[in-house]
Amino acid sequence: MRVVVTGTPGTGKTSATALLEDECTVAHLNDEVRDREFWTERDEERDSLVVDVEKLEAWVDEEYGEASDDADDADDVTIVESHLAHLLPADRVVVLRCRPDVLESRLLDRGENEAKASENRESEALDVILAEAVEEHGVDSVYEVETTEQSPEAVADAIRAVVAGDREPSAGTVDYLEYL
Repeated sequence: MRVVVTGTPGTGKTSATALLEDECTVAHLNDEVRDREFWTERDEERDSLVVDVEKLEAWVDEEYGEASDDADDADDVTIVESHLAHLLPADRVVVLRCRPDVLESRLLDRGENEAKASENRESEALDVILAEAVEEHGVDSVYEVETTEQSPEAVADAIRAVVAGDREPSAGTVDYLEYL
């Protein structure tokens, strides 16, 4: 089973999924994009790489196998983590969410520039990644996890519940429009 963990940068994807590495295979795609050069150009204005999603998807399928036809097969789990992971085939999609003002502070604290932090704050308020995930995978495969006040351990527990089938799909339960 392939579970993708996605969300706006700063929502806690890497911290939470790192806690799951002893239990299942975890692929941190942002590292792979840089290390394996799965990008087509550098966006200088945003100080980011433009990812070749098709090339990345082909590598993920080859390296970890394709998303299964049996979403209930939790015996062999691969977690794929990135703000782009929802663009890949998956059995379940976990979208981590964080209150936009807190998200912006997290990004600034880790050294992102103000323009990038502000852009990500707005993206989070507008549900951009959630909307893309629902469009790509359908509402019945998407699970929102609110991370603002949660420890990485609590977020990892929420991901475990999704993998185990102990949590119902929950797209659309988090609303940050007031932060626009």
